[in-house]
Amino acid sequence: MSTPTASSNAAHPYETLTPDVVMDALASVGLYGDGRLMALSSYENRVYQVHLEDGSAVVAKFYRPGRWSEAQILEEHSFAAELMAAEIPAVGPLVLDGRSLHPFAGFQFSVSPRRGGRPPELDDFEVLEWIGRFLARIHTVGAKKPFVHRPALDLESFGLHSRDWLLKHEMVPLDVQSAWTKACGDALDLIAASALPTSATGPKDLKVLRLHGDCHPGNILWTPTDGPNGGPHFVDLDDARTGPAVQDLWMLLSGDRAQRTGQLSGLVDGYEQFRSFDRRELALIEPLRTLRLIHYSAWLARRWSDPTFPINFPWFGSSDYWVGQVNMLTEQIEAMQEEPLYV
Repeated sequence: MSTPTASSNAAHPYETLTPDVVMDALASVGLYGDGRLMALSSYENRVYQVHLEDGSAVVAKFYRPGRWSEAQILEEHSFAAELMAAEIPAVGPLVLDGRSLHPFAGFQFSVSPRRGGRPPELDDFEVLEWIGRFLARIHTVGAKKPFVHRPALDLESFGLHSRDWLLKHEMVPLDVQSAWTKACGDALDLIAASALPTSATGPKDLKVLRLHGDCHPGNILWTPTDGPNGGPHFVDLDDARTGPAVQDLWMLLSGDRAQRTGQLSGLVDGYEQFRSFDRRELALIEPLRTLRLIHYSAWLARRWSDPTFPINFPWFGSSDYWVGQVNMLTEQIEAMQEEPLYV
């Protein structure tokens, strides 16, 4: 069993992404930093806030090598441009020298305007309603045409592939492997029986569309509403993909069932001011949560050669971690068999 160790971190591509390389990359597109560079919280990519000589500031994003193809990244950029053209407050990359994606020193990077803000107050019904309205507008744009290059959120890619990769690479300790394999298999069987579209069988009777894909509170920046551009700003479309509309709602829910029901009511009330919401999708919330849980473990394991992962996730890979995963999967199996939330 090959438990992840820090010794596997040698020669990761991001080790060559020094501050000088970041500054030189920006200079290659005509943006000159004044020396102030701050790394922003991002594990999948490397993202920096850079102050420029003219007094402005931008955010430079260096995409993880090998994760997305150029066509997939450009499709993300195109989706962001569509949203901004529809006056939806999404933060997309700047077009510099006729391009939104730029090569430099073996990396692909983009540059976006800096947007400040704080996480939204999700216990405020009016805030939830406001976010729901913008999510409906995002989905209205997303439904106009499909993604061609970006993948779908489905049972196979998030669930089956993740489980199989973890077992093939012996990432689950032997003392937990049997229990985790059974819990994971039982959970995946329940997901397969749900209405979630699967790439193996094709879409079921629920519609899918282009989504933000990772719409958790950290990807919504809230600015004071007394200003000209107050309210939510949606950032980080890096996980944009095809899926059911409810994927962009459920990660904004937290707390007990009554709290989640109240939050969902606010989101859906706002959403349906612009777009109808298929309430059958509410039965997908727990299957989607379970898929994210399985996918998260595989994501950590696949990224372990990146030096930042052992530093920030030192608990990953231990028997205690996997016992915790078994317990959470068991809870999700129970949750998937309960009545879904209703609004």
